[in-house]
Amino acid sequence: MDGSKALRAGAVAALVVGLAVGCSASKSGGSGRSVLTGESGAAGRVLAVKVDNVRAARPQTGLNDADLVYAIEVEGGLSRLMAVYDSSRLPPTVGPVRSARETDLQLLQAYDKPALAFSGAQSMLLPVLKNSDIVTRTGTSAFFRDPDRPAPHNEYVHTKGLTDGAGTAKDIGLRFAAEVPGGGRPAAVTSASMPAARFTFTWDAPRYRVAMDGAASPWTADNVIIQRVKVKESRFHSRTGYVPFSRTVGSGSAVVLRDGRSYDVHWSRPAADAGTTYAYQGRTLPLRPGRTWIVLAPG
Repeated sequence: MDGSKALRAGAVAALVVGLAVGCSASKSGGSGRSVLTGESGAAGRVLAVKVDNVRAARPQTGLNDADLVYAIEVEGGLSRLMAVYDSSRLPPTVGPVRSARETDLQLLQAYDKPALAFSGAQSMLLPVLKNSDIVTRTGTSAFFRDPDRPAPHNEYVHTKGLTDGAGTAKDIGLRFAAEVPGGGRPAAVTSASMPAARFTFTWDAPRYRVAMDGAASPWTADNVIIQRVKVKESRFHSRTGYVPFSRTVGSGSAVVLRDGRSYDVHWSRPAADAGTTYAYQGRTLPLRPGRTWIVLAPG
């Protein structure tokens, strides 16, 4: 989407919030390596953006600039994405932007007060976000509509200034190493599914190509984590029916893909303000330095 469309579009109602987390000590890139990617560079402030992922919303804007992309189940078994950015590597525009869910809140408690850009929320969740003393709001001038796309899949956000006041990137449990870990098995193509969504990751050295619902995309990843999670009904209901909540506190099985190899791992996150570790044969499995997609697959 070019700049002329941005100038033509008007601002719409949406929220950008800072989510406070617990009081645990955090590491924030003091070694000169990003805690989110393992690449060189000091830690910046964190922005998370909820991104639409139905067919009408594709191709999205800005996903290859994200340090991490989470794929999350929403109503009807469809998927929605949450892209996480360090302020030192922000693209100018991200979208289409869609609404927040309870899963997002639990995920982001592992971070240090990240800004979250989203457009609306469930009727019971929105007051929680508005009235909580651990949430702050900004204006809506950063949001705009692309008139060449169909609503509601045409809302975007300008990222400039959105991380003002947000927390600095902290250790969320990921570890990185350029050397390929021993073990695992060769895996050229790996898929993960939700009830009405499918992700396929194809190794095309030096990274993975991402396909969604059987269609190729322009998105790539250096690492992929397919994390099996328990999905239950959210405590914030919707008039349209069942709202999934993917539980990311606890433990379970996962698959890590890096360098064309697949590793069966055990994930663990003991508390909401703790990071998530991925252990292979009793030791933390390091990711390849770079960008990571994490699919929260029901299981």
